[in-house]
Amino acid sequence: MKVTFFSTKPYDKEFFDKVNKDFNFELDYFETHLGPHILNVIDHSDAVCAFVNDNLNAEVLQSLSQKGVQYIAMRCAGFNNVDLEAAKRLGLRVCRVPAYSPEAVAEHAMAMILTLNRKTHKAYNRVREQNFSLNGLMGFNLYQKTIGVIGTGNIGKAFAKIAQGFGARVLAYDVAPSEGLQALGIEYVSLDNLLAQSDIISLHCPLMEATHHLINKESIGQMKENVMIINTSRGALIDTKSVIDGLKSKHVGYLGIDVYEQEEKLFFRDLSHTIIEDDTIQRLMSFPNVLVTAHQAFFTSEALLQIASSTLTSLSNFGQNKDFENSQAVLV
Repeated sequence: MKVTFFSTKPYDKEFFDKVNKDFNFELDYFETHLGPHILNVIDHSDAVCAFVNDNLNAEVLQSLSQKGVQYIAMRCAGFNNVDLEAAKRLGLRVCRVPAYSPEAVAEHAMAMILTLNRKTHKAYNRVREQNFSLNGLMGFNLYQKTIGVIGTGNIGKAFAKIAQGFGARVLAYDVAPSEGLQALGIEYVSLDNLLAQSDIISLHCPLMEATHHLINKESIGQMKENVMIINTSRGALIDTKSVIDGLKSKHVGYLGIDVYEQEEKLFFRDLSHTIIEDDTIQRLMSFPNVLVTAHQAFFTSEALLQIASSTLTSLSNFGQNKDFENSQAVLV
């Protein structure tokens, strides 16, 4: 099987080449993202492997089908950038990686909370300049604070357990509550109650029509003053303009985002020598109580190994018409 990869970085090639020793597929790597502009490079490929910011709309899928591509492998959990109806109509099989080291993302979310709260990033820079003052570095205890978890899939569950380990009161909201979390004493409440009671809110739900701009002017208005919002899921869960207004009014006390609505133009690239024309991200980064990381929550060696193994196993199963042990991996 020949697989053409898009949006690839050196670390993708390292881990996929390592895992491919067990499959012997022909792997073709391109650093550019997938879209109409690059379709001409696909030559006799059986499958395309794409990532979070690749464009797999109906037009792209139609062209892939005409080129003989049979399988679309998303090497990520999210699939909001794939037109599944068009894929089904064209007979394209689509798979994803529904679970890859959920602890990696959950731990990063907690790291963002601790960094924003205890201001370790600011302390690091101060000490390097021989400034040992503590002024402006005061934080708060997580112990006995209320942490709200929106979405309790694999990542949300892992995060809820970490938060509980700090001695926090953990509230959760999900359309399908986890009996396992309830058995641990984690309380499921309505979304309105979670927003109203939480000192910290961490987003771990997928992006779909029902969750698009879940955090908006109205929902922010329901939150506590000085609330901390963390998003390691999908950028469009947050209405960026509304959260900027919340930061300006000081209703939102802290914001940590590993994802951003317009990230496809920014993330996974070195733009240190260019002028960023996105005024919104520049405005966000101007706030001292905002922490932005560049979609790195998944980025651990364990996660990358699992992503490569799961993706190539799924493609092998497709090619051999085998059943999938994890049916969540198959989208159409």
